Amino acid sequence: MDFAQQSTAAHSSRPQINVQHLSKDYRVHHRLPGLSNSIRAIFRRQYEVIHAVQNVSFTIEAGEIIGFLGANGAGKTTVLKMLAGLLHPGAGDISVMGFTPHKRDPEYLRQFTFVMGNRNQLLWDLPASETFLVNQAIYRVPDKEFRETLDELITVLELTPLLTKQVRKLSLGERMKCEIAAALIHRPKVLFLDEPTIGLDVTTQAAIRDFIRIYNKKYNATVLLTSHYMRDVTALASRVMIIDHGSIMYDGDLYSLVERTAPYKLLQLTLQRPIAVEDLLLLGEIESIAGLHVTLRVAREQIKEIATSVLTTIPITDISIEEPPIEDVIRKIFHRGDVYA
Repeated sequence: MDFAQQSTAAHSSRPQINVQHLSKDYRVHHRLPGLSNSIRAIFRRQYEVIHAVQNVSFTIEAGEIIGFLGANGAGKTTVLKMLAGLLHPGAGDISVMGFTPHKRDPEYLRQFTFVMGNRNQLLWDLPASETFLVNQAIYRVPDKEFRETLDELITVLELTPLLTKQVRKLSLGERMKCEIAAALIHRPKVLFLDEPTIGLDVTTQAAIRDFIRIYNKKYNATVLLTSHYMRDVTALASRVMIIDHGSIMYDGDLYSLVERTAPYKLLQLTLQRPIAVEDLLLLGEIESIAGLHVTLRVAREQIKEIATSVLTTIPITDISIEEPPIEDVIRKIFHRGDVYA
């Protein structure tokens, strides 16, 4: 049965992922620079407690794609590793598909995958197809199902010319496609994707996003995605969770967040001739001026009125209304430290 034939499963009565009051601390050796401090540290070590995750709670239903956002060191990967069972929680409860991840139940391990964009699971000196066979054996995938799944992955990800090449000879984008294929050989129900498009060119990023969307729809798979490329998030997820310093700051609709954080829209104007800055300021706050192209910030509740006024009073050749870039919104949240949860 290929992706197009796979029927979507009905949502269960309980969430696919249920996290309650999750915390994780690290005890890190702390040493001051210098020889004397190095010697002193041999006999009397000083430690610092790092609160990587603090009292995090959320639920995710089957089939949802969630964007998990945060700065480096915010706690994203730590949460994902606890969900995958690679780390034991310091406190709190986790349930994924009814399993407790850190117990490493073999049945649980066969139903999820964890893809890290900066980690390599492929056998470096062999073709990627050899790793596919290894994963078939590890997950005990029947031959018929393996062949059907692999054929579909090859088609959607355009892997045919890559299968016989040594992994070391593949480009980063080609290798990432093969990494994703290897991770999905066993048709997991839950995908933890940590920066799956990092370092890839724009075309390959788009191909990976399209594939994730197809897999989600055909298998009703649950996807928790972290990415520093906001285009990944806006293309795939309508719900986002934002984590900062180990705590969830926001969990909800992406565009509601934009409206609350940026109470303005961008009015893009292409002028027929230069206009005095004073006249432009009567319309809104000036975001930028480049020749005859002007970008204004206008309050959301005034955008229709201002746009209508521009059409009748300002000599223009083009006009458009846009949302502020998501990247700017997220950056603003972290800079201000606002809490929206």
